Amino acid sequence: MINRRLIVFFLIVSSLVLAACSPTASQQASSSEAAAGTNPQNATYMIEGEAVTLVNGVAEKELAPGSASKQVTSYFGNEVEIDLNSDGRMDSAFLLTQDSGGSGTFYYVAAAVNGKEGYTGTNAILLGDRIAPQSTFIDPDNPAQFIVSYGEIPAGEPMSSEPTQMVSRTFKLEDGRLVEVSATPN
Repeated sequence: MINRRLIVFFLIVSSLVLAACSPTASQQASSSEAAAGTNPQNATYMIEGEAVTLVNGVAEKELAPGSASKQVTSYFGNEVEIDLNSDGRMDSAFLLTQDSGGSGTFYYVAAAVNGKEGYTGTNAILLGDRIAPQSTFIDPDNPAQFIVSYGEIPAGEPMSSEPTQMVSRTFKLEDGRLVEVSATPN
């Protein structure tokens, strides 16, 4: 009788342990979503010549082997849905941040192009550090371009100053790469 109770007890405990260790449906979905690139927050972007793959909007990399210091790249937001390559699919343009534990957080603009196989990340373009992002919107003069507006610290001011000078920069997709649109002379 005791052996039978002991066997039933171990079966129940084993079942509970196995259930707790198996991935949930949401974990399985997010893993497959990251592999497929079905979401801009689960794609690979080129930042400063290095491929950075976001999983659920975040990528971490050790700065040195065995080091506790990490470079963290994150999806910041300020997203705009836009058809960058005129294929009829809505692509996504947004901001990324990169923090290496130093004094500044670096902001980049990037895009994810929506193709038949899912989203493909582009190169990222540095906006700056110690900026105050404001908005990202479709260029009213060209629906295949977008504008990023943010505040930056005025030239000559200490880095501890507030970012009060407003800046607007325009971007587009050209031959599969994100590029800044040159300002036209007045």
